[in-house]
Amino acid sequence: MGMRDEILEQPGVIERLIADQQVPMARLAARLRRRAIDSVVIAARGTSDHAAIYAQYVLGTRHRLPVALATPSVLSLYGAAPRFRRALVVGISQSGASPDVVGIVEAGRTQGVPTLAITNDPGSALAAAADDVVDLGAGPELAVAATKTYTAELAAVAMLSTAIAEGPRTGADALARLPTALSGALRTEPEAERIATAQRAISHGVVLGRGYEYATAREWALKLQELTQVLAAPYSTADFQHGPIALTGPGFPAFAVVSGGAVSADLLAVLRRMRSMGADLLVVSNRQALRDAGAHSLALPGRIPEWLMPIVSIVPCQLHAMHLARAKGLDPDAPRHLRKVTLTH
Repeated sequence: MGMRDEILEQPGVIERLIADQQVPMARLAARLRRRAIDSVVIAARGTSDHAAIYAQYVLGTRHRLPVALATPSVLSLYGAAPRFRRALVVGISQSGASPDVVGIVEAGRTQGVPTLAITNDPGSALAAAADDVVDLGAGPELAVAATKTYTAELAAVAMLSTAIAEGPRTGADALARLPTALSGALRTEPEAERIATAQRAISHGVVLGRGYEYATAREWALKLQELTQVLAAPYSTADFQHGPIALTGPGFPAFAVVSGGAVSADLLAVLRRMRSMGADLLVVSNRQALRDAGAHSLALPGRIPEWLMPIVSIVPCQLHAMHLARAKGLDPDAPRHLRKVTLTH
């Protein structure tokens, strides 16, 4: 089994996760309400760190919870454990093996605050360190680059948000539509392959997103770096306009992901400006006007709200990066210098 097989598994993985974790997530949400948490601290590395960025937007906008990304080295290298007070401490890790992520969750449990592990290995050190565990249940992920475990991590965050939401607008109905939307996103593969083949000579570029899709921009950039050896720098479009836009010129490779909502008008203006400067722009979007701003585009399915779209929007980006690697004569299943599990201290 290779990366493409694991990309194709994602609708089924998310469907199983929603079915298997719905009741445990409701119980967790009830316990968190009793604890009256007023903030969240998340420890993660690599791809999982992008899931943590997604959580910042979801829990911040839907629940007004401030979400901090832990700095594990503060504890693992300098021995200074943060004071968590009334926080929920979360560790997100596909393998659950990285000692610095485990250390943050252990520190939270020692201080008596609620702790949660989101992992694909319920027998891992991270799972053992936490009070509660969300088992992603994605099955073995053999390709080095994470795909199905990443979307499962995002879906776990979305399920947590849905579980702790109160009132009629929890988002459960939209969550149930995700497997169908993911299947729709997989149908972009032929066009993703065509675009990737045309771009096989690129060596650098920027990846843009904002709001919920900032996490997607960072994850797409990581996939381009690890699979294709393209020096891809991710930016929020707000930050991009504060200096890096000076990089843009004729033929400059740029990638953007935007799924409408509050950020669409700002992004559309930036993308049109970059096209006027001659950028070679690939846009992933569910809005025709935004796709029209690009020299190339990949269409996202509709009927998914903005806050859930990053679970879907990363799929065309995964396919694009995989086919770009192949077009460059590289093996996307075995990127150079990388191992499946990286242990950081």
